[in-house]
Amino acid sequence: MHPSSTQTHPRSGPHAPASGPPPRLPGTVRRTTSIDMRRPDGLEGPLMLHGLGRDLVTHGDGTSEVRGEASFDMSVAFLENREITSISTRPDAPAAQDLVGARAAGGFRKQLDAALPEDRDAHTLLYQLLDDIPGAALVSGYSVGRADVPASAARSGYQLTENQCSGFRHGGTIMIEVGRTGRAPVVTGPEATPLTSADDSLAWHAMDDLGVHSMRRQRLLDVARDPADPRSLRVSSLFRDSHVAPDGRATVIHEYEVSAWVDCDEWRVREASATPHVLPWTECPSAAASATRLAGVDIGNLRRQIRTDFRGISTCTHLNDQLRSLADVVALAQGLPPAVG
Repeated sequence: MHPSSTQTHPRSGPHAPASGPPPRLPGTVRRTTSIDMRRPDGLEGPLMLHGLGRDLVTHGDGTSEVRGEASFDMSVAFLENREITSISTRPDAPAAQDLVGARAAGGFRKQLDAALPEDRDAHTLLYQLLDDIPGAALVSGYSVGRADVPASAARSGYQLTENQCSGFRHGGTIMIEVGRTGRAPVVTGPEATPLTSADDSLAWHAMDDLGVHSMRRQRLLDVARDPADPRSLRVSSLFRDSHVAPDGRATVIHEYEVSAWVDCDEWRVREASATPHVLPWTECPSAAASATRLAGVDIGNLRRQIRTDFRGISTCTHLNDQLRSLADVVALAQGLPPAVG
């Protein structure tokens, strides 16, 4: 194992994971998704992705109702250029088979949009899960990198690009270590706090326990009417990547919380902010300020604008993916229960 994988790097970023999920309030819609990243045949075997999602409405009287569920299973030849070798979905989407042979990397979302345009336009749970595949596959490389699998980055098709995000900036921790040792430093995050709630079994959808070397990407998106302004929606989002080490200890690799307000008349973001709870390096948190640039953005154009405009050292790949998920607010708002009173 790489020596630095068992020690906190002196230039690590914030280590303050959330102590639990945000409370589930009456009059809200909550979308939760998760993607488990497993390698049951060993770290040089295929990457198995298992995605789950649920939409849950909480009525004004506190009762709840599941409005939607979705899942997928995918096999990725991670060390053979991240090629997708099989996929199944629930609900069944025959056109998803067009994704077999694609790379779970750059260019995937263009192929996803071509295969499932109706899901994209309807902001379905299944689309959100599949839209997250490139990010999940990318972060899954942490497992093989931490275990020091030979030439894992090159074999997976990963290219380290200077200034691609805040953490990869010229003169930052990653590039300094690459220049000094020829390889990127290995992140060690804080111990993972539970994102489930002992007081609310419905805070998240049910998820299985993870085995060693496995990872999980979790998202939570809450939509509610703003009690101070009936023309506005209050949106909150929580995102986490976690990893299970060989000793069974789970640690957090990335975690952000995002808050936003959306105008219901024009469906534009009025205001947005991001709070970094856990990030790998000292340079990473500065990317949180990029969330404020969503102010004024048309929700319908949000995914496209993030793809084209949120680039370089002022941004973060993983925060960008979290901000992309806010495009689902319009669809979720249609399921909001009637206002109380």
